[in-house]
Amino acid sequence: MAGQRERLVIAIGILVVAAIIGSALVTEASGQETLGELKKFSSPEELRDYLKEHATGSRPGGGQYTGVPDGAARDETTTGAPVPASTGAPAAAPGTGAGDYSTTNIQVAGVDEPDFIKNDGKYIYVITGDTLVIVDAYPAKDAGVVSETRIDGRPQELFLDGDRLVIIASQRDEIMVTPERSVAPVPVTREVTHAHVYSVRDRTEPEELREVAFTGSYSGARMIGSTVYLITSEYVPWYGGEPLLPEVTTENGSTFLPDVYYPDIPWNTYTYHTISSFAMDSGDTPDAETFLLGYGSTLYASQKNIYLSYPKPTEPAYRSVPVDDILPPDDEPEGTVVYRFAVGDGAIEYEGMGEVPGHLLNQFSMDEYDGYLRVATTVEGWTDRGSYQYSTVSVLDEGMETVGELGNIAPGERIYATRFVDDRLYMVTFKRVDPLFVIDLEEPENPGILGELKIPGYSDYLHPYDEDHIIGIGKETGENDWGGISVGGVKLALFNVSDVNNPELVDSVEIGEAGTDSEALHDHKAFLFAKSKNLLVIPISEVRRVNNTGGRYDSYSLKTWQGVYVYGVNPSTGFTLRGTVTQNGSDIPYAWNTPDAVQRSLYMDSVLYTVSQKRIVMSSLPDLTEPLGEVGLPYREAYPRYWY
Repeated sequence: MAGQRERLVIAIGILVVAAIIGSALVTEASGQETLGELKKFSSPEELRDYLKEHATGSRPGGGQYTGVPDGAARDETTTGAPVPASTGAPAAAPGTGAGDYSTTNIQVAGVDEPDFIKNDGKYIYVITGDTLVIVDAYPAKDAGVVSETRIDGRPQELFLDGDRLVIIASQRDEIMVTPERSVAPVPVTREVTHAHVYSVRDRTEPEELREVAFTGSYSGARMIGSTVYLITSEYVPWYGGEPLLPEVTTENGSTFLPDVYYPDIPWNTYTYHTISSFAMDSGDTPDAETFLLGYGSTLYASQKNIYLSYPKPTEPAYRSVPVDDILPPDDEPEGTVVYRFAVGDGAIEYEGMGEVPGHLLNQFSMDEYDGYLRVATTVEGWTDRGSYQYSTVSVLDEGMETVGELGNIAPGERIYATRFVDDRLYMVTFKRVDPLFVIDLEEPENPGILGELKIPGYSDYLHPYDEDHIIGIGKETGENDWGGISVGGVKLALFNVSDVNNPELVDSVEIGEAGTDSEALHDHKAFLFAKSKNLLVIPISEVRRVNNTGGRYDSYSLKTWQGVYVYGVNPSTGFTLRGTVTQNGSDIPYAWNTPDAVQRSLYMDSVLYTVSQKRIVMSSLPDLTEPLGEVGLPYREAYPRYWY
């Protein structure tokens, strides 16, 4: 691995060249459009000339062709068989920690996802404001903070691997550049993502081992084994008529420039997307490669590949064709371009790119299984008779060519949730009712619908209970007095899919009135489920209806509540409410925006830990009315972490 990194320092991306020769987005033989090979800029001057030729916008006040002003791209990342809640972080020393504990809810087994909180069965590691706090959490009766470490910039998420921990933080840094015809370097401010690697062998005094900086805003990350793969994004910045290049700075202050690759696709605006990797357990030089693509991305990773997808640039999606002929052969709907990068031992190697119709919802729209990538998308646009909308499932092989496609699913509806489990796809669309589709992917070339179930409401997130049951969380809906659809409270649903042709609803519950919400609807890491413990915990920001008494007429008022709902769940009894836990009580205006709103929950043996920005509260799982104590966190008002 060290040899690979040394070669990268000499010429990053040499291994990519062999992979891209003759590689196209889609081959002509498939009958689809060929969008060109991935190419590498040979010099900054070639990059500058390319941007000036193809970018359609101009930089305000500067007259330079950038397509967008300087600044950082926003994070558009969002987001297989049932996977355990554990991310694989080893437990504390034998005899000192819990024998059973939860960690981050992840999409793919063996591929860890970052969060602002991790635990190892004894210690909780949490970012609150600008501080890393380590809490000795087990046993609960002795819980307390053992260390607080201030982090420069805006710490966002972390990974934990044994006694190593990496914190990902963003900040605006001054970088020295030397413009053309300048005799001295000048400072330029850019958004930079910093990775701080710590040893937490001594939890009372974490030791920073290294810091690596990557230009661009933080877009997402994954950890496979002990290797962190980090994605940063940055609108192409200009200074003095020249585009600034992506940079990686190591802990000794040395800087290298990743090679910049681009597909021959005419985007309207351009963004640097840099994929970098570094090992948690070594000081080797990071790998990094940059790709000049459009704005917005969705990240999905398996244990062998990273996939990045981007909306394909098209003309406005208006079609002068009858709606009955939604997609004639010469029509071009919206599309998404997907790039595949093989990863292993820190190496990053481009393997190919493909195209699917429509746009993705989030990371759960993609899944790799038996060498195939399955993608679920919503296709929408306009005709001279009105709008059209439907869903499509595409199957791509290792060469990123489409080998199977199932289109025109649920016309007039869009995708709200998807979950791939082995050779099936469970997909929720919605317009007036919630169709849960069971889709067969056993034969990649011939995907097909096995069955569907239509019920009121919809699910935003689907989670496998076992091979025959799926849990959904979303919103309840109903028809209003004007014939439209009204949205109610948060809805939990348990589906039986053992008969794939006739899925059934086992049970459902509705929490709260209209306006009730849950962070689990927007972030799967807020969803805590453990089948072995008969445990489901979700944070709820609830609007409650309270009937008024003593008046002449019947009336009611609305009050708010924030905390977690704790359920038991199984196919025999459905959902059973075990209790609730709150940190801020009830009837607090905008309860879900307060620093004591619960954002995450975890368990160690028989103790439930609920976590807000201000504190960690411990409760007994056998009896949630029995408080076991709390630990205060050093929350600072200047560094709020809003739940959504």
